[in-house]
Amino acid sequence: MTLPGDHSIETPPRAPSPVHRFGTLAVHAGSPIDKVSGAVIEPISLSTTFAQTAVGVPVGEYEYTRSSNPNRINFETAIARLERARYALAYASGSAATANILQSLAAGSHVISVSDVYGGTHRYFTKVASAHGVRVTFSPSIELDIEDLIKPETKLIWIESPSNPTLSLVDIRAVADIAHRSGIMVVVDNTFLSPYIQNPLEHGADLVVHSVTKYINGHSDVLMGVAAFNSEELWTRLSFLQNAIGAVPSPFDCWLAHRGAKTLHLRAREASKNGLMVAEALAKSPHVIAVNYPGLPNHKQRKIALKQHRDGLGGGMLSFRIKGGQEAAERFCQATQIFTLAESLGGVESLVEVPGSMTHAGIPKEQREAAGVFDDLVRISCGVEDGVDLVGDVLQALEKVVVGPKITNGLANSKTNGFANGHA
Repeated sequence: MTLPGDHSIETPPRAPSPVHRFGTLAVHAGSPIDKVSGAVIEPISLSTTFAQTAVGVPVGEYEYTRSSNPNRINFETAIARLERARYALAYASGSAATANILQSLAAGSHVISVSDVYGGTHRYFTKVASAHGVRVTFSPSIELDIEDLIKPETKLIWIESPSNPTLSLVDIRAVADIAHRSGIMVVVDNTFLSPYIQNPLEHGADLVVHSVTKYINGHSDVLMGVAAFNSEELWTRLSFLQNAIGAVPSPFDCWLAHRGAKTLHLRAREASKNGLMVAEALAKSPHVIAVNYPGLPNHKQRKIALKQHRDGLGGGMLSFRIKGGQEAAERFCQATQIFTLAESLGGVESLVEVPGSMTHAGIPKEQREAAGVFDDLVRISCGVEDGVDLVGDVLQALEKVVVGPKITNGLANSKTNGFANGHA
């Protein structure tokens, strides 16, 4: 019999085995029933410090919340399972995860990165990493260039697949095979797809990172990052830096992000369905120059999507070039009624932005355009609203922005010509 207050109460196991599928893992991984109360949903542990029964002998496994916290451990456990990794480490932001990885490299190290990366990553590589002696070379075609770019001091290759914001894909296995022959680590930023659609470690990557702020949390109310990997040596190195630097998320953010991850598979599927619907509508529009979406049959790297993505899904992110230049792109973002003009992505709500003027504005224009980020490029994050409504919103905004001015100008010219010819 268990007496009141006895914390040794036996509870049913909640950790699924590896044979369980994604949805089951999403709901149950890292979610043990509370041994004290029997609560099905984990409590939030806000304590910054934990009692010790003797000097250096904590009551449980926790001492100080920067070093470890129950909510962070549960979240990290869940992400490790979803990314099919042995380890995961959570950070205060996706940028903090990037910094932690780059700071693990020795001064004098060389990094090769895809050109088309998130603006914050580009900023860290060019403005911060260089300050502590790490040099980064950017490549617009990393699969073709990698062997020529590798130097004796090359320690890491950084991939975004899909890339932000042109949705270019990289064959992770092809790059990893070449990198590993030289003992080089491969990192994949998997933010755009989430662990549901793609698991880079399964394709040869050594480390996968996410801005948890995006799809994993999924509700635009948490700022967090995470890294997942299999190497024990990486665990030792990165967990030391995580604690020493202190770039850790709060227990409440970990709790929120863990709650969001439980519905990731549902949200990612719906966002992908909506992304495909919007991409197809844009591809048919005479007001659009080009559409970037890996779920379309004519995407230049569709074969990679079929190989690396679950069921060939394209995800909820896409971008397109609009006729009319930067002015039309900006007016389009203001003309949508469901899509909100805002940075970020991966939430339940649909967002729209102009990367050249917003998320990637810090990258010099010539470098942006070399990577395909033109001033007329619009980036869309499809949420989980009704897809038919999203398509209708995009089409009405295009008509308003591209066709409307033509009609207005035509009428103005007609009136001007009429007066010139003596007509009223």
